Amino acid sequence: MITGFDLDMTLIDSRPGIKAVYDQLVVETGAHIDTDLVVSRLGPPVEWELEHWLPEPEVKHWADRYRELYPEIAIDLVIAMPGAHDAVEAANQVGRTMLLTAKHAPNARLHVDRLGLPVGEVFGGAWREAKGVVLREQGATTYVGDHVHDMDAATFAGIVGVGVATGPSTADELREAGAESVLTTLEDFPAWLESR
Repeated sequence: MITGFDLDMTLIDSRPGIKAVYDQLVVETGAHIDTDLVVSRLGPPVEWELEHWLPEPEVKHWADRYRELYPEIAIDLVIAMPGAHDAVEAANQVGRTMLLTAKHAPNARLHVDRLGLPVGEVFGGAWREAKGVVLREQGATTYVGDHVHDMDAATFAGIVGVGVATGPSTADELREAGAESVLTTLEDFPAWLESR
C-alpha cells in the first residue's frame, strides 16, 4: 500500500506563512493583493493565485520571487495539522508514504524536515491531473488531501481519494469530487486505515 499525502491544509497549516510571504509581495509589487482571500483558497499553484492580482507578463517573475522569499519568511510560521504525524506513521506501518503537492518541492521538503513529518519521497510542482500522473507513476493506492483538486487527482489516477475537511473544500464538495471517504481531521485517519 502506498499512501500519498497533500501538504498545505492536509499535513500542515501553512496559512500564516503563506500570508506573510504575500504581505511581502504586496510591499515589493505595490499591487493590491487580498492576502486573507489568498489563504482562504489554498491548493492551486502560486502562479494561479498571482494571475488574480498581477498583469500576466509579471506573474512568472513574482512567482519566482515568492518561492525565493518563502524559506526565509514562511517556514518558521507553519505548524503541523492535528493528527498529521500519527496519520503518516499509521500509513508507514502498512506500506510506504509519499508527499505530493503543488508547492515548490524544495520548500515542501523544508516543512517536512522542520516538522519531522515521516513521509517518504517528496514530489512538488504538481496540481490536479499532474498529481494524478505522479500518483499513477508511483503506484500509489490512496491519496489524502483537503481540496477538490486532490480528489480529482485520485480519480484521474484510479485510486482511493480520502478527503480531509480541514482546507477550503467542504465535506460535501470533497464527496462530489470523488472522495471515497471524508474525514473531519487527520486524527481520524489511523482508525479509517485500520478499518480498510
